[in-house]
Amino acid sequence: RLLSYPILGEAAALALSALTYGMGNRTGGLAVMLVGTLLVAGLVYAQYDEVNDRLNRRRAAISRQFPNVVSKLALLVTSGMIMDRAWRETAQSQDLELYQEMRITAQEMKNGVSDYEAYRNFADRCSIKEIRRFSSTMMQNLQKGNSEIAFFLKEMSNEMWEEKKHLVKRKGEAANSKLLIPIGMIFVGILIMIMVPAFMNM
Repeated sequence: RLLSYPILGEAAALALSALTYGMGNRTGGLAVMLVGTLLVAGLVYAQYDEVNDRLNRRRAAISRQFPNVVSKLALLVTSGMIMDRAWRETAQSQDLELYQEMRITAQEMKNGVSDYEAYRNFADRCSIKEIRRFSSTMMQNLQKGNSEIAFFLKEMSNEMWEEKKHLVKRKGEAANSKLLIPIGMIFVGILIMIMVPAFMNM
């Protein structure tokens, strides 16, 4: 849409401008071309902003889901389940964005894609710093067995939950600071309601 809409829109604007110009209305033809170009530019910006907003929402959702995924993987692998099966069990447990990406990775492995390539594709699709680090370490530990992977998953799970706590705390502080303005306005309104009748009585 980012490519096709501007091309079609600009072509339509130029055709209408040429038609208006050909009918002898030169000023109108130029105006149509200018307005059409501005409308196309606005459409492109709106499309880009929508894509960027959807991408940011998806990344935020994946970041929120990641600590739960790592915790479940750590629990399953520590209990003795092999990593491939733990990955599939976790991927099938929910239908959220990160779990869908995990199912794609599991399907790639089932279709003969190497574990290294599948984890790399997983990191590229998610495009989150923490998941890139997770995938990189997973690829390094694949040949070391479940004990190394279990230790890494437990360490990363603890780290992700601590990070999530700090993130929630920062969001709470930001929300409190945003509430200062409405609270101040309410306070001023209450003062006016109290002081105006007092001055009128004086």
